[in-house]
Amino acid sequence: MRKLIRNLLLVVFVGSLVGSVSAQQLELTGFARNYTGVLLNDQTDFSIVQNTFNLNFEKRGETVGFKVNPLLYHYFDRDLDFRLREAYMDMYFNKFDLRIGQQQIIYGKAEGVFITDIVSPKDLSEFLLPDFDEIRMGVTAVKLNYYIGMNTLEAVWVPVFSPTLMPDSGSIWRPELPFPIRPTYDYSTNEVKPSLAHSEFFLRYSAMTSKLDYEIVGGYHYSDDPVMHLTKTIDPVSMQLQSLVARPEYHRMGMLGGSLSTTLGGFVLRAEGSYNNGRYFQTENPQRSDGTVQKDYLHYMAGLDYTLSGVKLSAQFIQEYIPDYETGMLQEEAENTMTFLAAKDYLREKLWIELFAYVGLNKGDALIRPKVSYNFADGFDLQLGANIFTGTEGRFGQYRDNSMLYWKVMYSF
Repeated sequence: MRKLIRNLLLVVFVGSLVGSVSAQQLELTGFARNYTGVLLNDQTDFSIVQNTFNLNFEKRGETVGFKVNPLLYHYFDRDLDFRLREAYMDMYFNKFDLRIGQQQIIYGKAEGVFITDIVSPKDLSEFLLPDFDEIRMGVTAVKLNYYIGMNTLEAVWVPVFSPTLMPDSGSIWRPELPFPIRPTYDYSTNEVKPSLAHSEFFLRYSAMTSKLDYEIVGGYHYSDDPVMHLTKTIDPVSMQLQSLVARPEYHRMGMLGGSLSTTLGGFVLRAEGSYNNGRYFQTENPQRSDGTVQKDYLHYMAGLDYTLSGVKLSAQFIQEYIPDYETGMLQEEAENTMTFLAAKDYLREKLWIELFAYVGLNKGDALIRPKVSYNFADGFDLQLGANIFTGTEGRFGQYRDNSMLYWKVMYSF
């Protein structure tokens, strides 16, 4: 009841902001959207019925500015979900800008994957299906951009750690458990205490030349996904696993990487990579008593874009590689994925047809996402699409029963 009252008060507050827009000469944009998905099973169950109201309040001056972006989600089977994606203030100086508050920070050149783009935590409550500007959550941070000619040096301080938002326990998007039996959970280490010592830090240097667009990034941060430290109880007679306690914990790690893009003839070449120091992985190695092992790993991508007869084509190869691999780790030594995109517009950009696909090369699984979008009227868009999961295991194959058709009706202003 308290949560419902709180959300209603927030709705009233947002309404009062809308009423004050003309008086304050703010720039107001946003959208209202219905998103409905139906599973392709015998019962044709609804996978989602969501109504969204998104607002952007912005004002820019010569020396200061601000932006507030509240989001309101309504579902048929739960309470109103009010979120504040961004709420920050800008200050502009001769050589640098300063941004303070809740903000989305985007790194890298990859499409559909996160390699150096690790500052903003992810909302994976519906896997990778929402638009990426909704998967990527805002993070409270102080960001300083210092300008050196056409180049930029960016420093980010994140005082409070925010983890990945995972699906609820009863959600169809809950990942399969990598354990032999269902564990019980010990949440004593499931939080990172807000303190100066637990802050996260990131640096980025970006440059754009006539031939090359590149950036170099580094970070000292917590992994957004917890590792499960395990306590096992073995039956002394049968020597079988009797019980399992999983203790989720977030750990510090370092990252150094970068990305670049350039053109060659009619092609756009993109690359991105990161070296990650000190990540914890799950393992079944009996010598690792708590079921974890700490390893460095590499994560990189090579992509190619081309336009042929008005059709935008794009392909990416992505690999996660563990150089010092050891037997028993649940993640493979090299996990390979490809993405493919083909998109074309018709009727002077009123009609868009698009096909995007993730393909897991190790397990032969995939997520195939065709969609058709039509601009019915100015600001009014209709979209019909599908999310088709193939395979029986792997990152996408685990959701083989979640293939769905969906439609979106959205009015933007």
